[in-house]
Amino acid sequence: MTADLIEREQDNRPTTRACASAAPSASIPASIRLTPLHRWQREHWILASVFAAVTVLASLCTPRFADAHLGNGTEVMQHLVLDLPAQPSATLSPGFFDTPEWTTVRIESGQTLGQIFDSQGISARLLHQLLDLPGAREPLTRVRPGAEFGFARNAAGEFVAFRFERDETALVQIDIDGESLRQRVEPRDLQRRVVMTSGVIRSSLSQAASDAGMSAAGVLEMAKVFGYDIDFAQDLREGDRFSVVYEDIYRDGERLRSGEIVAATFVNQGRTYDVFRYRFADGRTEYFDGEGRPMKKSFLRMPIEYARISSRFSSARRHPVLGRVRAHRGVDYAAGTGTPIMAAGDGKVTYAGWQNGYGRVVIVDHGQGYTTLYGHMSRFGKYKTGARVRQGDTIGYVGMTGLASGPHLHYEFRVAGVHRDPLTVTLPKPQPLPASELARFQNQTQPMLARLQTLDATQRGLAVR
Repeated sequence: MTADLIEREQDNRPTTRACASAAPSASIPASIRLTPLHRWQREHWILASVFAAVTVLASLCTPRFADAHLGNGTEVMQHLVLDLPAQPSATLSPGFFDTPEWTTVRIESGQTLGQIFDSQGISARLLHQLLDLPGAREPLTRVRPGAEFGFARNAAGEFVAFRFERDETALVQIDIDGESLRQRVEPRDLQRRVVMTSGVIRSSLSQAASDAGMSAAGVLEMAKVFGYDIDFAQDLREGDRFSVVYEDIYRDGERLRSGEIVAATFVNQGRTYDVFRYRFADGRTEYFDGEGRPMKKSFLRMPIEYARISSRFSSARRHPVLGRVRAHRGVDYAAGTGTPIMAAGDGKVTYAGWQNGYGRVVIVDHGQGYTTLYGHMSRFGKYKTGARVRQGDTIGYVGMTGLASGPHLHYEFRVAGVHRDPLTVTLPKPQPLPASELARFQNQTQPMLARLQTLDATQRGLAVR
């Protein structure tokens, strides 16, 4: 019966479908019940199912960015780019691509650069190579306590870089690769912050300034700008007061030092002195009083900063070494050995050498009959006989050579060969600013004057209380 059904299916399909439908389906094998059309449909359904499964799996494994879009409906395609590290060339030294490890060394008092390099195991030959680089010799040979040097080594322990501050505004790094040295300079910005303060002298200027928040350097700066009119060694009195507008210098948020005085008022023995920093159109700055006259006079009252008078000008004084009474034709300023001595004014060095009881002495001719003498020096500055000097130049250093019982400066002032008391001699007033410049000066200094007046009024109010 089975063979007959197969033969009839091949010859007459309608009959086969009729017989098949008439017979119970449970009694017909599956291979006989599936027609070619059924088999084709089954195969395609299987393929479609596999394709759908693969698509679902792929969608699950792929990052979904379809939800990311711009506000206007524009789709955003995101991608990630990775920078792979370059492979070192076989010609480079080992550790070339390693991050160097830096060691910072702080300079102690008395240390030299050679000692520091030796402690780091760095040869003197390399040190000399560093010193030969442009702009490196001066900052490296004039090291000061507290300065810092950076030394870098790679993973192999090789010295590969050196770092130092050339000045406040420049950090220098020298990269070292064998015999090759490469210098890089990183500029560093300075910030100036304006500070206002005031004080009253009760015991000393230094104490009053400290109470007002000023540094020792700020006190010296104030003494310098007023030094032509006020002798800070002998003229100060209890009750004298000052008001100062000055700059503090910062770098990267850290205070470095006190800067220049912008404006100041000093009331000394009831007399008021004003000083203002004036910036010319070309950028240079100078100090003037309230009338526009330069604070810088022809001569400094004191050729040494903030020293103590140990002996005054006198026609009869017992000499501390000889024991005899004789005239003292100058003023003695007691100071530590090595304290710088400045030229009191512009002029020409007519003598620099050893002379009788003066020991090491320098004489300067300022022209128009004015000469000054500086005695008992421990050593000279760089100016020799015949050299021109400017006011404030260091011409020597305090000592006790010659007939001296202790370290001090003996200072003489002569007019047409006649000794005059340096503390009281009348000096010619300098000319004020021209009228065209004076108007600009007043516009620039008026705001500072208003601040000073406010500070001084506040200080007087506190003094009364």
